[in-house]
Amino acid sequence: MLLSLVVHTYSMRYWFPAAVMLGTAPAYLLSWSSWRLLSMVLPARLYHSVDDRVYSVYQSMILFFFENYTGVEVVIYGDIPKNKENVVYISNHQCTVDWIIADMLAIRQNALGHLRYVLKDGLKWLPLYGWYFSQHGGVYVKRSAKFDEQAMRNKLISQTKVGTPMYLVIFPEGTRYNPELQKVISASQAFACKEGLAVLKNILTPRMKATHIAVDSMKDHLDAIYDITVAYEGTLDSKGRRKTAPSMPEFLCKECPRVHIYFERIGMKEVPQEPVFFRRWLHDRFTVKDKLLTDFYESEEPERKNKFPGEGHVSPLSIKKTLPSLIFLAGLTLPMLLTESGRKLYINTWVYGTLVGWLWVNIRP
Repeated sequence: MLLSLVVHTYSMRYWFPAAVMLGTAPAYLLSWSSWRLLSMVLPARLYHSVDDRVYSVYQSMILFFFENYTGVEVVIYGDIPKNKENVVYISNHQCTVDWIIADMLAIRQNALGHLRYVLKDGLKWLPLYGWYFSQHGGVYVKRSAKFDEQAMRNKLISQTKVGTPMYLVIFPEGTRYNPELQKVISASQAFACKEGLAVLKNILTPRMKATHIAVDSMKDHLDAIYDITVAYEGTLDSKGRRKTAPSMPEFLCKECPRVHIYFERIGMKEVPQEPVFFRRWLHDRFTVKDKLLTDFYESEEPERKNKFPGEGHVSPLSIKKTLPSLIFLAGLTLPMLLTESGRKLYINTWVYGTLVGWLWVNIRP
């Protein structure tokens, strides 16, 4: 019985925040849809401005759970600019929490609503969210030969033409680094060797196409590239070997005590435009990441292990930035659930909103 109670308590650490984050989605989508319909007769710039504010409300609620609720300690190395910028954000990719790390940095720059993502094409099938991410400026891409370069370029250019603020998140590895999937790691290393590139150990060989298209399409709109390296503390086993990074459920269950984020800002003048030189530049950046992660996980010097070089500072997130969003979204959702007509609208939003979203995102991704 005691074991059952422990298991139940542990699972509630995840299920409660998950229920709130998913449960508020219909009310959020209905609110956004109302604004979208109204804005059809208004300037596109005004639509994007309000859309960013609305999006920041939902993402602030997400951060309430992933930071304030979990109590995770966020350690940042490097100085985040105080002013908002139009940027491409590139990072290593090891778990689903990596998406939240972008939120953590953006809110500290008051740019949370400007976040947009380059996503795997399969994620467009997510109920409600898949469609909305596209409406908010996200770009769905397919791998290899199926990659539609022109579609991505057109979408990004259309947004820059109306001055849409851009905090575009890309994971150039294309898939997550998982130390348990040795076949994936070996294939990535073999490809690097074949192409005459440095072989990476704690990171996968980056793919340059999506990143280059983003930079090239928005070169006159961008201020910088943010080069981010992330490490999750507590991901070494008893023998000192690297384990899989925490999933979102594990993170919400407070299994990661500390996140280390190494931040570098690269001005656009430092980024080569020609594809052949850009490819080399991007791989060089990931070679630096690999060295950072190797030292973080494997350094034989105790003072360098579980740390990035330089002085890291703990960056707590004030609950004043997140709790109001939770209260606001809960306030929109609860009245719907307390009446029969409200519950019907709630369920219909999940069902028909998802179906319409799937249709729309396949017509106009």
